[in-house]
Amino acid sequence: MSGVARTIEAAGGVVEQDGLIAIVHRPRYDDWSLPKGKLDKNESSERAALREVQEETGLSCQLIEELEPVSYTDNRGRPKNVRYWRMKVLSGEFEVNDEVDELRWLSKAEALDLLSYEHDRELVAALAD
Repeated sequence: MSGVARTIEAAGGVVEQDGLIAIVHRPRYDDWSLPKGKLDKNESSERAALREVQEETGLSCQLIEELEPVSYTDNRGRPKNVRYWRMKVLSGEFEVNDEVDELRWLSKAEALDLLSYEHDRELVAALAD
């Protein structure tokens, strides 16, 4: 096996409702981030984004528009590409789960203050008001 790490493909959402953005807290990493996760085998990025958002937030959403993809190195040193979509909530409500213990609905400015990662902040900052 070569020393080159395989790029991790992931997808997620910028979930918006009433002018606010959903930000999740993951106790495993003690961070605040946009909901996202890795693609399952043979899963489309669009499907993975909707599934991951629902798993982490309890919200069933609709894709609105794709945002600029984000690439970075994860905490294990692996390259990671994340495709994000703006999403609107169709139904559901948050419940604490295995990955997320808190969800906050925040204004863009509040989200920028709370998000743990620069790549998440850049994505939110680029959103049109």
